Amino acid sequence: MSRFQLLSDAQWSLIEGMLPRPTGRPGRKFSDARTVLEGIIYRYRCGIPWRDLPEVFGPWQTVWTWHHRLAVKGTWDTIVRALIAQADAEGLVDWSVSVDSTIARAHQHATNTTRPTGAGSNYTNPAAEPHDHGIGRSRGGLSTKIHQLVDGNGLPLVTVLTPGQAGDSPTLLPMLEMLRVERPVGRPRTRPDAVRGDKAYSSRAIRSHLRGRGIKAVIPEPRDQQGHRKRRGSRGGRPVGLDVDDYRNRNVIERRFCHTKQWRGLATRYDKHAIVYRTAVLIHAAIAWTSKLTQA
Repeated sequence: MSRFQLLSDAQWSLIEGMLPRPTGRPGRKFSDARTVLEGIIYRYRCGIPWRDLPEVFGPWQTVWTWHHRLAVKGTWDTIVRALIAQADAEGLVDWSVSVDSTIARAHQHATNTTRPTGAGSNYTNPAAEPHDHGIGRSRGGLSTKIHQLVDGNGLPLVTVLTPGQAGDSPTLLPMLEMLRVERPVGRPRTRPDAVRGDKAYSSRAIRSHLRGRGIKAVIPEPRDQQGHRKRRGSRGGRPVGLDVDDYRNRNVIERRFCHTKQWRGLATRYDKHAIVYRTAVLIHAAIAWTSKLTQA
């Protein structure tokens, strides 16, 4: 396979029908969708400027325009949901999910946009561009945080962006609300069997929510929370149970982030707009699901 091509024919066949096609109207010649998609992938894989795309992919302006338009329309959200639904129908989704986040340093080319002082972040509606563009100042400088909910095999189910200084636990409940897998018959599945998370996700609100929905919480309790509970005596409630053997399986999300950051354009954020950068993360997720479906 050429170094300019990542998708196999089998993988391309799974997403071809969900990408734009010629309308039949007169006008400029329609670009080859597969070539454009390979150009987008190549750019993020190598982390190069759009203007430096090899000529084999056609005009870089065309590749960029496709990527931006599909990001605004939410096309890749639809594609990833369809691939997950297909995988679930084939019994390939492990519903013991894991949650975590990873930091991507924002390059100076991504930070020269206007960000109002004190602008709030919006991670409950990924289709809308937040005022802060998902960029914040953390210990390492200007950065973006990628939050993901993955299945037991480490394949992404939900992807959310926040500024680098944002906490992890406030995003979990909104991500669980976004988890919605369509099924051929009946209602969509929205409830996982278990949620694995590190100590950052240990809070009374999260545990209460999971318990109310009958979801097993595989989340360790930090020492400070243990101390608060013990000092309250009988009012502190029972100790938090933890399935240690199941918690070891949380490493699947760490491995997912390692795979994601093999694309240099995702390990470092060069995109000014959060919806464009998030769409690139979704493309990486779609490729992971197509690989799983074609290997099954």
